[in-house]
Amino acid sequence: MPRLPTRKIGNTEVTAMGYGAMGIAASYGHVMPDEDRFQVRTGTISLPPFLDALYDRGCTNWDTAISYGDSEELLGRWFARTGKRQDIFLATKVGAHPPLGKTVDGDPAYIREAFEKSVSRLGVDRIDLWYLHRADPTVSIEKSISAMAEFVKAGRVKYLGLSEVSASTLRRAHAVHPISALQVEYSPFTLDIEDPRVGLLAAARELGVTVVAYSPLGRGLLTGKYKGPEDFEATDFRRRVPRFAKANFPRILQVAHDLAAVGAAHIPSASAGQVALAWLLAQGEDVIPIPGTRSIPNLDANLGALELGLGDEEVRAVRGIAEAADVPGDRYPPGLQEVLFADTPPL
Repeated sequence: MPRLPTRKIGNTEVTAMGYGAMGIAASYGHVMPDEDRFQVRTGTISLPPFLDALYDRGCTNWDTAISYGDSEELLGRWFARTGKRQDIFLATKVGAHPPLGKTVDGDPAYIREAFEKSVSRLGVDRIDLWYLHRADPTVSIEKSISAMAEFVKAGRVKYLGLSEVSASTLRRAHAVHPISALQVEYSPFTLDIEDPRVGLLAAARELGVTVVAYSPLGRGLLTGKYKGPEDFEATDFRRRVPRFAKANFPRILQVAHDLAAVGAAHIPSASAGQVALAWLLAQGEDVIPIPGTRSIPNLDANLGALELGLGDEEVRAVRGIAEAADVPGDRYPPGLQEVLFADTPPL
């Protein structure tokens, strides 16, 4: 197994690019049977099962969540089959899309119950990184984090993280228990974390919190593969995202084209997606992208970005493309957009 470059979450070295295990189980169209999900084919050539390929390429920083369909169960079956749990830095999340129709739930009783269900599905006794997936605007963050910290004290969780919270919520949580990772959408397509009005990147760096960048390829749009919303399956989550409205695709495709132009000038040439990932990696040693894919060729392309090494001029060029993108619309459908960068009631 090759050794990929590493970065730190807490005091642990993890691969500098992780794997987001949402799309393998949820959100992006129909979910295939297990064997089809793990057995990727190119023409008549059968490639290895996907998670085996991921492991064999040295990518051992894996991210899942309760809300990602049966992703936890899938990883659990892989751990049971291979016995390689100890080789994987495993992150999962609690608090988003719980049962009973709530969008988020930060209630301590729910958090405790959900942890036991997560470790059961994963077939593990310990989680390396446990996130609160979204802050619950009806429950003080201090109560939610205190409940999660119980599992750290019991030796069942190594690190705690937060996702898509406000800077104030991050600071309040960190005062209760150290927060090791902040997961947020971050790419040349989505710079919200950098916005001084949001203040989230500044807060994370002030507190020494690693930024884990999900959807670093703009949910696949930065690759240029999708020419319009009609390219998404009928059940694809992206059909409901206002930012991906048909009227926006000329601007979206222009961003992908401009990134590809930066890549074409690179030696060796790089794809738009590789440029986007390499640009994120260049934002600092405290940034770890976690692209997701079900395709082994795409996995190889993503990991290839680790070796790209954009120069200062190329980093500035991508920054210019990102800041000029000007693609309007929310990045989540109504009902989900409202809990981004959420604050919670005082304790």
